Amino acid sequence: MSHPSYPSYPSDRTNASYPSQLPIVDLSAADRGPQARRLLHAQLHSAAHDVGFFQLVGHGVTEAETRALTDAMHAFFALPEADRLALDTTNSPHFRGYTRVGDERTAGARDWRDQLDIGAERPAHLPGPGEPPYWWLQGPNQWPEALPELRLAALNWIERLSGVAERLLHELLASIGARRDFYDAAFGRHAHPHLKLVRYPGSSGDAGDDQGVGAHKDYGFLTLLLQDQVGGLQVEREDGLFHDVPPLPGAFVVNLGELLEVATDGYLVATNHRVVSPPGATERFSVPFFYNPRLDARITPLEFPYAAAAPGVTADPANPLFAEYGRNELKGKLRAHPLAAARHHADLLSASGGQLAMSE
Repeated sequence: MSHPSYPSYPSDRTNASYPSQLPIVDLSAADRGPQARRLLHAQLHSAAHDVGFFQLVGHGVTEAETRALTDAMHAFFALPEADRLALDTTNSPHFRGYTRVGDERTAGARDWRDQLDIGAERPAHLPGPGEPPYWWLQGPNQWPEALPELRLAALNWIERLSGVAERLLHELLASIGARRDFYDAAFGRHAHPHLKLVRYPGSSGDAGDDQGVGAHKDYGFLTLLLQDQVGGLQVEREDGLFHDVPPLPGAFVVNLGELLEVATDGYLVATNHRVVSPPGATERFSVPFFYNPRLDARITPLEFPYAAAAPGVTADPANPLFAEYGRNELKGKLRAHPLAAARHHADLLSASGGQLAMSE
């Protein structure tokens, strides 16, 4: 099988040299003196306030680090189907493991992709009496016995990108005049990062197969996406239309999650995005990494000088947001993985329509 290319990681990119529909932010500018850092902050402020999406370069992740992960990912999806199905998410009350094409849902519709969900490797925390049910989300991953290198590569990626995301969040908060360490206590050693290894098979032409993943917002703090050169990611812009995000060599596509929108009362925006399935027999591979706080972290409003200009959080009665992060993630998992939810967490679903029984 031929694999899409993941090119090298240059240290410096500019908007003039690499045109894109999204702003391009060079994180390495933070180390190049006060003037470069002021420009970085101006770019971050604008991108996070106006768009909610940008391309991140100068992050320091090397081609060798990337290749270790992508090689292991391609090897995983090349395994016999029986080996992948042995890791089926329905085996895991923690929503870890392999999801077949069509078994995940976004806004109630099936997503035409298969994937492996991985989190921090920790022992299971089964909720005790009086404990919130989101502790079900903590637990071990499922790994393929035939591919031991995948475990090492994936856990290394989680650690590496957690460091990049922490640094980026610090600069982002500083860019809007907030204390850069304002949310450090919400993360720490017990943060709840999440990694997906995703394959989008080509659309079969049947109705619904063009939804690689439906329009949605992420519910954490930051998402850093490594995409190959096939394309298909689309972002909703100010005109209300979805626009393609052309792959940019060496960049992560970064988007803000709903918790940052809530924390800033809408001053920073979480933006709808989706993936359109590639045509025919073309495959697309991507690696989204979600930088999330502790499950029990309660996200207090951010103190920053632009708060008076905040427009308020986007209201969506079908998607209530909670200050406690774990409740948001559990809500999302139960909706996205109905088969695993029905098998392990029927008590958390009401009898009508699979709505969550998530009262305080």
